[in-house]
Amino acid sequence: MTISSIEIYKYSIPMVPFTIATGTMEYAQNIFIRIHTSDGITGMGECSAFPMIAAETQATCFEMAKDFARLWKGKNPLEIEERLNELDLFTAGNYTAKSAFDMALYDIASRKADVPLYQYLGGQKKRIESDLTIGISDPASMAATALEFKQKGVKMIKVKLGKEVFSDIQRIKLIREAIGPDIILRIDANQGWSYDDAVTALTAMETYQIQFCEQPMRKWNDELLPSLCELSDIPVMADESVFTHHDAQRLIRNKACDYINIKLAKSGGIREAIRINHVAAQNNIPCMLGGMLESRMALTAKVHFAMAHDNIHFYDLDTCLLGHKEDPVIGGVRYNGMELILDDGPGIGADVDPIFFAKHNATTCIV
Repeated sequence: MTISSIEIYKYSIPMVPFTIATGTMEYAQNIFIRIHTSDGITGMGECSAFPMIAAETQATCFEMAKDFARLWKGKNPLEIEERLNELDLFTAGNYTAKSAFDMALYDIASRKADVPLYQYLGGQKKRIESDLTIGISDPASMAATALEFKQKGVKMIKVKLGKEVFSDIQRIKLIREAIGPDIILRIDANQGWSYDDAVTALTAMETYQIQFCEQPMRKWNDELLPSLCELSDIPVMADESVFTHHDAQRLIRNKACDYINIKLAKSGGIREAIRINHVAAQNNIPCMLGGMLESRMALTAKVHFAMAHDNIHFYDLDTCLLGHKEDPVIGGVRYNGMELILDDGPGIGADVDPIFFAKHNATTCIV
Protein backbone atom coordinates (compact mmCIF):
# COMPACT_ATOMS: atom_id res chain seq x y z
CA MET A 1 0.00 0.00 0.00
CA THR A 2 1.25 3.48 -0.85
CA ILE A 3 -0.04 7.03 -0.38
CA SER A 4 -1.39 8.25 -3.71
CA SER A 5 -2.64 11.73 -2.78
CA ILE A 6 -3.51 13.89 0.22
CA GLU A 7 -6.32 16.46 0.40
CA ILE A 8 -5.80 19.38 2.79
CA TYR A 9 -8.58 21.77 3.86
CA LYS A 10 -8.73 24.87 5.98
CA TYR A 11 -11.57 23.69 8.19
CA SER A 12 -12.90 26.87 9.81
CA ILE A 13 -15.94 26.37 12.04
CA PRO A 14 -17.76 29.57 13.09
CA MET A 15 -18.19 29.89 16.84
CA VAL A 16 -19.79 31.91 19.57
CA PRO A 17 -16.68 33.72 20.97
CA PHE A 18 -14.96 31.58 23.62
CA THR A 19 -12.61 33.23 26.12
CA ILE A 20 -9.81 31.76 28.23
CA ALA A 21 -7.04 33.49 30.18
CA THR A 22 -4.79 33.93 27.14
CA GLY A 23 -7.33 35.11 24.58
CA THR A 24 -10.64 34.73 22.73
CA MET A 25 -11.40 32.43 19.78
CA GLU A 26 -14.18 33.42 17.34
CA TYR A 27 -13.82 30.41 15.07
CA ALA A 28 -12.19 27.00 15.29
CA GLN A 29 -8.87 27.20 13.43
CA ASN A 30 -8.87 23.62 12.20
CA ILE A 31 -7.24 21.64 9.39
CA PHE A 32 -8.82 18.53 7.87
CA ILE A 33 -6.96 16.02 5.69
CA ARG A 34 -7.79 12.92 3.68
CA ILE A 35 -4.99 10.51 2.82
CA HIS A 36 -5.82 8.35 -0.22
CA THR A 37 -3.98 5.08 -0.81
CA SER A 38 -3.29 2.71 -3.70
CA ASP A 39 -5.53 0.11 -2.00
CA GLY A 40 -8.55 2.39 -2.06
CA ILE A 41 -8.49 2.96 1.72
CA THR A 42 -8.82 6.60 2.81
CA GLY A 43 -7.77 7.90 6.21
CA MET A 44 -9.12 11.08 7.78
CA GLY A 45 -7.41 13.42 10.22
CA GLU A 46 -8.14 16.74 11.90
CA CYS A 47 -6.16 19.14 14.03
CA SER A 48 -7.27 22.28 15.84
CA ALA A 49 -4.79 25.15 16.05
CA PHE A 50 -4.84 27.11 19.30
CA PRO A 51 -2.03 29.66 18.87
CA MET A 52 -2.16 30.97 22.44
CA ILE A 53 -1.25 27.48 23.68
CA ALA A 54 0.67 25.64 20.94
CA ALA A 55 2.11 28.58 18.92
CA GLU A 56 0.53 27.30 15.69
CA THR A 57 -2.19 28.96 13.64
CA GLN A 58 -4.47 27.53 10.99
CA ALA A 59 -2.26 29.20 8.37
CA THR A 60 0.98 27.68 9.68
CA CYS A 61 -0.65 24.25 9.98
CA PHE A 62 -1.89 24.50 6.38
CA GLU A 63 1.59 25.30 5.06
CA MET A 64 3.23 22.56 7.13
CA ALA A 65 0.56 20.10 5.96
CA LYS A 66 1.56 20.72 2.34
CA ASP A 67 5.18 19.96 3.18
CA PHE A 68 4.20 16.82 5.11
CA ALA A 69 2.05 15.59 2.22
CA ARG A 70 4.90 15.97 -0.27
CA LEU A 71 7.20 14.14 2.12
CA TRP A 72 4.85 11.15 2.40
CA LYS A 73 3.53 10.78 -1.14
CA GLY A 74 4.35 7.35 -2.59
CA LYS A 75 5.21 5.85 0.81
CA ASN A 76 3.56 3.14 2.91
CA PRO A 77 1.02 4.57 5.40
CA LEU A 78 1.03 1.36 7.44
CA GLU A 79 4.61 2.06 8.51
CA ILE A 80 3.33 4.45 11.16
CA GLU A 81 6.52 4.78 13.17
CA GLU A 82 8.65 5.45 10.08
CA ARG A 83 6.23 8.04 8.69
CA LEU A 84 5.91 9.95 11.97
CA ASN A 85 9.68 9.86 12.53
CA GLU A 86 10.05 11.50 9.12
CA LEU A 87 7.90 14.40 10.27
CA ASP A 88 9.94 14.80 13.45
CA LEU A 89 13.18 14.84 11.46
CA PHE A 90 11.70 17.33 9.00
CA THR A 91 10.64 19.88 11.62
CA ALA A 92 10.93 20.32 15.37
CA GLY A 93 7.65 20.93 17.14
CA ASN A 94 4.63 21.76 14.96
CA TYR A 95 2.77 19.13 16.97
CA THR A 96 -0.67 20.40 16.03
CA ALA A 97 -0.08 20.01 12.29
CA LYS A 98 1.53 16.62 12.86
CA SER A 99 -1.45 15.36 14.85
CA ALA A 100 -3.78 15.42 11.81
CA PHE A 101 -1.38 13.24 9.83
CA ASP A 102 -0.86 10.89 12.77
CA MET A 103 -4.63 10.50 13.13
CA ALA A 104 -5.08 9.71 9.44
CA LEU A 105 -2.44 6.96 9.59
CA TYR A 106 -4.17 5.28 12.52
CA ASP A 107 -7.47 5.58 10.65
CA ILE A 108 -5.94 3.80 7.63
CA ALA A 109 -4.33 1.09 9.75
CA SER A 110 -7.53 0.26 11.66
CA ARG A 111 -9.61 0.38 8.47
CA LYS A 112 -7.13 -2.02 6.86
CA ALA A 113 -7.51 -4.31 9.90
CA ASP A 114 -11.32 -3.91 9.59
CA VAL A 115 -11.74 -3.03 13.28
CA PRO A 116 -12.70 0.14 15.17
CA LEU A 117 -9.70 2.22 16.16
CA TYR A 118 -10.19 1.51 19.87
CA GLN A 119 -9.85 -2.23 19.16
CA TYR A 120 -6.80 -1.63 16.99
CA LEU A 121 -5.27 0.19 19.98
CA GLY A 122 -6.08 -2.76 22.25
CA GLY A 123 -9.12 -1.32 23.99
CA GLN A 124 -12.75 -2.18 24.55
CA LYS A 125 -15.98 -0.28 25.00
CA LYS A 126 -16.45 1.59 28.28
CA ARG A 127 -18.63 4.41 29.54
CA ILE A 128 -17.19 7.87 28.91
CA GLU A 129 -18.85 11.01 30.24
CA SER A 130 -17.44 14.49 29.67
CA ASP A 131 -17.52 17.66 31.67
CA LEU A 132 -18.84 20.90 30.15
CA THR A 133 -16.77 24.10 30.19
CA ILE A 134 -17.66 27.67 31.10
CA GLY A 135 -15.56 30.36 29.41
CA ILE A 136 -14.45 33.50 31.24
CA SER A 137 -17.07 36.18 31.77
CA ASP A 138 -18.27 38.23 34.71
CA PRO A 139 -18.81 36.16 37.89
CA ALA A 140 -22.61 36.48 37.96
CA SER A 141 -22.97 35.41 34.31
CA MET A 142 -20.70 32.42 34.86
CA ALA A 143 -22.75 31.35 37.90
CA ALA A 144 -25.95 31.62 35.86
CA THR A 145 -24.39 29.46 33.12
CA ALA A 146 -23.32 26.87 35.70
CA LEU A 147 -26.87 26.68 37.01
CA GLU A 148 -28.16 26.19 33.45
CA PHE A 149 -25.68 23.34 33.02
CA LYS A 150 -26.89 21.69 36.23
CA GLN A 151 -30.52 21.99 35.14
CA LYS A 152 -29.60 20.24 31.87
CA GLY A 153 -28.16 17.30 33.81
CA VAL A 154 -24.44 18.12 33.54
CA LYS A 155 -22.59 16.37 36.37
CA MET A 156 -19.12 17.85 35.92
CA ILE A 157 -18.37 21.51 35.19
CA LYS A 158 -14.99 22.90 34.17
CA VAL A 159 -14.47 26.62 34.80
CA LYS A 160 -11.98 28.76 32.92
CA LEU A 161 -10.09 31.17 35.17
CA GLY A 162 -6.71 32.92 35.12
CA LYS A 163 -7.65 36.58 35.08
CA GLU A 164 -7.59 38.84 38.16
CA VAL A 165 -7.20 36.48 41.08
CA PHE A 166 -9.82 37.91 43.46
CA SER A 167 -12.38 38.03 40.66
CA ASP A 168 -11.55 34.38 39.96
CA ILE A 169 -12.20 33.52 43.61
CA GLN A 170 -15.53 35.34 43.38
CA ARG A 171 -16.37 33.40 40.20
CA ILE A 172 -15.92 30.07 41.98
CA LYS A 173 -17.74 31.24 45.11
CA LEU A 174 -20.82 32.25 43.12
CA ILE A 175 -20.72 29.14 40.94
CA ARG A 176 -20.56 26.77 43.92
CA GLU A 177 -23.38 28.65 45.64
CA ALA A 178 -25.47 28.38 42.46
CA ILE A 179 -24.97 24.67 41.78
CA GLY A 180 -24.75 23.29 45.30
CA PRO A 181 -22.33 20.65 46.63
CA ASP A 182 -23.05 17.66 44.39
CA ILE A 183 -21.72 18.83 41.01
CA ILE A 184 -18.04 18.08 40.33
CA LEU A 185 -16.19 21.35 39.83
CA ARG A 186 -12.86 21.62 37.98
CA ILE A 187 -10.89 24.80 37.29
CA ASP A 188 -8.41 25.73 34.56
CA ALA A 189 -6.25 28.85 34.83
CA ASN A 190 -4.57 28.33 31.42
CA GLN A 191 -1.26 29.72 32.78
CA GLY A 192 -2.96 32.94 33.86
CA TRP A 193 -1.71 33.27 37.44
CA SER A 194 1.63 34.18 38.94
CA TYR A 195 2.96 31.89 41.66
CA ASP A 196 1.66 34.21 44.39
CA ASP A 197 -1.72 34.46 42.68
CA ALA A 198 -1.89 30.68 42.37
CA VAL A 199 -1.20 30.25 46.09
CA THR A 200 -3.84 32.88 46.93
CA ALA A 201 -6.43 31.36 44.59
CA LEU A 202 -5.97 27.71 45.50
CA THR A 203 -5.86 28.44 49.23
CA ALA A 204 -9.06 30.48 49.02
CA MET A 205 -10.85 27.93 46.82
CA GLU A 206 -10.17 24.91 49.04
CA THR A 207 -13.54 25.39 50.72
CA TYR A 208 -15.40 25.07 47.39
CA GLN A 209 -14.68 21.38 46.69
CA ILE A 210 -12.49 21.70 43.61
CA GLN A 211 -11.54 18.39 42.00
CA PHE A 212 -8.33 19.78 40.47
CA CYS A 213 -6.75 22.88 38.99
CA GLU A 214 -5.26 22.76 35.50
CA GLN A 215 -2.11 24.68 34.62
CA PRO A 216 -2.14 27.45 37.23
CA MET A 217 1.05 29.18 35.99
CA ARG A 218 3.08 29.77 32.83
CA LYS A 219 5.05 26.72 31.83
CA TRP A 220 8.33 28.57 32.29
CA ASN A 221 7.46 28.53 36.02
CA ASP A 222 7.50 24.73 36.15
CA GLU A 223 10.25 24.84 38.77
CA LEU A 224 7.71 26.42 41.14
CA LEU A 225 5.12 23.67 40.67
CA PRO A 226 6.58 21.30 43.32
CA SER A 227 6.22 24.01 45.96
CA LEU A 228 2.69 24.81 44.80
CA CYS A 229 1.73 21.14 44.91
CA GLU A 230 2.97 20.92 48.49
CA LEU A 231 1.04 24.01 49.57
CA SER A 232 -2.23 23.27 47.77
CA ASP A 233 -4.89 20.85 48.96
CA ILE A 234 -6.37 21.13 45.46
CA PRO A 235 -4.56 18.69 43.12
CA VAL A 236 -2.60 20.29 40.27
CA MET A 237 -2.98 19.04 36.70
CA ALA A 238 -0.27 19.84 34.15
CA ASP A 239 -1.52 20.84 30.70
CA GLU A 240 0.52 23.38 28.76
CA SER A 241 3.59 22.15 30.65
CA VAL A 242 3.32 18.71 29.00
CA PHE A 243 3.56 18.48 25.21
CA THR A 244 5.58 15.24 25.03
CA HIS A 245 6.45 12.25 27.18
CA HIS A 246 9.79 13.93 27.93
CA ASP A 247 7.88 16.77 29.58
CA ALA A 248 5.80 14.24 31.50
CA GLN A 249 8.93 12.48 32.75
CA ARG A 250 10.45 15.78 33.89
CA LEU A 251 7.38 16.95 35.82
CA ILE A 252 6.77 13.58 37.43
CA ARG A 253 10.43 13.26 38.42
CA ASN A 254 10.24 16.69 40.08
CA LYS A 255 6.91 15.94 41.81
CA ALA A 256 5.44 18.89 39.94
CA CYS A 257 1.92 17.61 39.22
CA ASP A 258 -0.77 15.26 40.46
CA TYR A 259 -2.40 14.68 37.07
CA ILE A 260 -1.64 15.28 33.38
CA ASN A 261 -3.95 16.52 30.63
CA ILE A 262 -3.25 14.83 27.27
CA LYS A 263 -4.35 16.55 24.05
CA LEU A 264 -3.72 15.06 20.61
CA ALA A 265 -3.24 18.50 19.01
CA LYS A 266 -0.68 19.37 21.68
CA SER A 267 1.29 16.12 21.64
CA GLY A 268 1.48 15.46 17.89
CA GLY A 269 -1.23 12.81 17.84
CA ILE A 270 -2.04 9.32 19.03
CA ARG A 271 1.49 7.89 19.03
CA GLU A 272 2.88 10.50 21.42
CA ALA A 273 -0.30 10.47 23.51
CA ILE A 274 0.28 6.74 24.05
CA ARG A 275 3.81 7.50 25.26
CA ILE A 276 2.66 10.24 27.65
CA ASN A 277 -0.03 8.00 29.09
CA HIS A 278 2.47 5.15 29.49
CA VAL A 279 4.90 7.32 31.45
CA ALA A 280 2.07 8.61 33.63
CA ALA A 281 0.64 5.14 34.28
CA GLN A 282 4.05 3.80 35.27
CA ASN A 283 4.22 6.51 37.91
CA ASN A 284 0.61 6.26 39.12
CA ILE A 285 -0.31 9.66 37.66
CA PRO A 286 -3.88 9.58 36.29
CA CYS A 287 -4.52 11.48 33.08
CA MET A 288 -7.31 13.49 31.51
CA LEU A 289 -8.04 13.54 27.79
CA GLY A 290 -8.80 17.03 26.58
CA GLY A 291 -8.70 19.04 23.39
CA MET A 292 -8.66 22.38 21.64
CA LEU A 293 -11.69 23.28 19.47
CA GLU A 294 -11.97 20.16 17.35
CA SER A 295 -15.13 19.05 15.57
CA ARG A 296 -16.67 15.62 16.14
CA MET A 297 -14.14 14.28 13.60
CA ALA A 298 -11.15 14.52 15.93
CA LEU A 299 -13.41 14.11 18.95
CA THR A 300 -14.26 10.63 17.69
CA ALA A 301 -10.59 9.72 17.48
CA LYS A 302 -10.12 10.96 21.04
CA VAL A 303 -12.94 8.77 22.32
CA HIS A 304 -11.35 5.76 20.62
CA PHE A 305 -8.07 6.62 22.37
CA ALA A 306 -9.78 6.99 25.75
CA MET A 307 -11.45 3.60 25.39
CA ALA A 308 -8.05 1.99 24.85
CA HIS A 309 -6.32 3.49 27.91
CA ASP A 310 -7.56 2.86 31.43
CA ASN A 311 -5.20 5.43 32.94
CA ILE A 312 -7.40 8.12 31.37
CA HIS A 313 -9.57 8.87 34.41
CA PHE A 314 -10.99 12.27 33.44
CA TYR A 315 -12.70 13.35 30.23
CA ASP A 316 -12.82 16.93 28.97
CA LEU A 317 -14.40 16.08 25.62
CA ASP A 318 -16.80 18.96 25.10
CA THR A 319 -14.79 20.78 22.43
CA CYS A 320 -17.48 20.84 19.73
CA LEU A 321 -20.07 21.98 22.28
CA LEU A 322 -18.13 25.16 23.04
CA GLY A 323 -20.10 27.42 20.77
CA HIS A 324 -19.66 25.68 17.40
CA LYS A 325 -22.40 27.10 15.17
CA GLU A 326 -22.28 24.16 12.73
CA ASP A 327 -21.67 20.43 12.91
CA PRO A 328 -20.43 19.29 9.49
CA VAL A 329 -19.33 15.79 10.56
CA ILE A 330 -20.81 12.64 9.02
CA GLY A 331 -20.93 9.64 11.34
CA GLY A 332 -18.70 9.71 14.37
CA VAL A 333 -19.29 9.84 18.10
CA ARG A 334 -22.64 11.10 19.43
CA TYR A 335 -23.60 12.84 22.66
CA ASN A 336 -26.28 11.38 24.93
CA GLY A 337 -26.35 14.17 27.45
CA MET A 338 -22.63 14.37 28.23
CA GLU A 339 -22.02 10.65 27.64
CA LEU A 340 -20.21 9.84 24.39
CA ILE A 341 -21.58 7.00 22.27
CA LEU A 342 -19.31 5.32 19.73
CA ASP A 343 -20.25 3.00 16.87
CA ASP A 344 -18.30 -0.11 15.89
CA GLY A 345 -17.43 0.59 12.27
CA PRO A 346 -13.84 0.19 11.10
CA GLY A 347 -11.31 2.95 11.69
CA ILE A 348 -12.28 6.22 13.33
CA GLY A 349 -15.68 6.13 11.66
CA ALA A 350 -16.11 9.84 10.93
CA ASP A 351 -15.78 12.16 7.93
CA VAL A 352 -16.59 15.76 7.03
CA ASP A 353 -19.43 16.60 4.64
CA PRO A 354 -17.95 18.08 1.41
CA ILE A 355 -20.95 20.43 1.26
CA PHE A 356 -19.50 22.26 4.27
CA PHE A 357 -16.29 23.10 2.43
CA ALA A 358 -18.19 24.24 -0.66
CA LYS A 359 -20.54 26.39 1.42
CA HIS A 360 -17.67 28.17 3.15
CA ASN A 361 -15.44 28.35 0.07
CA ALA A 362 -12.73 26.55 2.02
CA THR A 363 -9.09 26.91 0.99
CA THR A 364 -7.91 23.51 -0.26
CA CYS A 365 -4.82 21.82 -1.59
CA ILE A 366 -4.26 18.37 -3.12
CA VAL A 367 -0.76 16.92 -3.12
